[in-house]
Amino acid sequence: MTTFPSLCSTFRRHAGRLLAAAMLAIAGTQAVAAGLVIGSKNFTEQQLLSELTAQYLGHKGFQVSQKGDLATVIMRGALESRQLDLVWDYTGTALIVYNKINERMTPEQAYDTVRRLDADKGLTWLNASALNNTYAFAMQRQRAEREGIRTLSDLVAKMNAVALADPSAAWHLGLDMEFAGRPDGLKPLQALYKLPLTRPQIRQMDPGLVYTAIRDGFVPAGLVYTTDGRVKGFDMVVLEDDLGFFPSYAATPVVRAEVLAQHPGLADALNTLSAALDNEAMSTMNARVDIEHLPVRTVAADFLRQRGLI
Repeated sequence: MTTFPSLCSTFRRHAGRLLAAAMLAIAGTQAVAAGLVIGSKNFTEQQLLSELTAQYLGHKGFQVSQKGDLATVIMRGALESRQLDLVWDYTGTALIVYNKINERMTPEQAYDTVRRLDADKGLTWLNASALNNTYAFAMQRQRAEREGIRTLSDLVAKMNAVALADPSAAWHLGLDMEFAGRPDGLKPLQALYKLPLTRPQIRQMDPGLVYTAIRDGFVPAGLVYTTDGRVKGFDMVVLEDDLGFFPSYAATPVVRAEVLAQHPGLADALNTLSAALDNEAMSTMNARVDIEHLPVRTVAADFLRQRGLI
């Protein structure tokens, strides 16, 4: 027969084990809460940036989780409301979308401006990468070389000459509908580069169709994003914006200041990763995902190993 003291002793042993298990569960929850949460937007490049960061920081001993497929303004709001700890964002986006500044700036001025404005919000812009995912015009490489076109001014000169010689043979431009109608889009571009266009010369289409239209010769040139994998995959050449119309969209790690204070070594690690990124590297990774259909995780790991980062 079990005595009351033995029951009490058994209860104390079970209670002690339950309490220890509860404390371990709480500690585990706190450890997760103390980990870094990376946010990313809903396109390939951002998925790659998030995965690169998660793998690299994990290799450095940081605990990391990811929240992806976020719209631009939602990701920004989550960072400001402390639901995210760090993101990769673009200087042009911060300047124009978050701060409503449309003044033309050099890349250095844009970076200094957004860094200063966000410091007041408790957000720190670390070192900008050489990855600049901005707008540009692109052509088939063979056609651009045949026509001797390397810059946007070269393209405009060719278009004006063709239209003057034979209006029926005038070149067309492939543009997404947003850029064609934006007040800071096509019209000011035309004014800066002195490019008169008739309505038939403007071929508006979904952004993704511009790449295939250039590749297939439906348009001689079109508007692209400089780091899109199809630029490399379809063997296009990006024309130099020699008059500096398009703003800089330098990809930069942005971290809550209190998170940096709580995690020694985090800033150095992110700056190291930032220094490894440029347009060539990112367009290659984007192409491997979007054209070769490799998993984001695999492409990110390959890049980090090739660069000796893991």
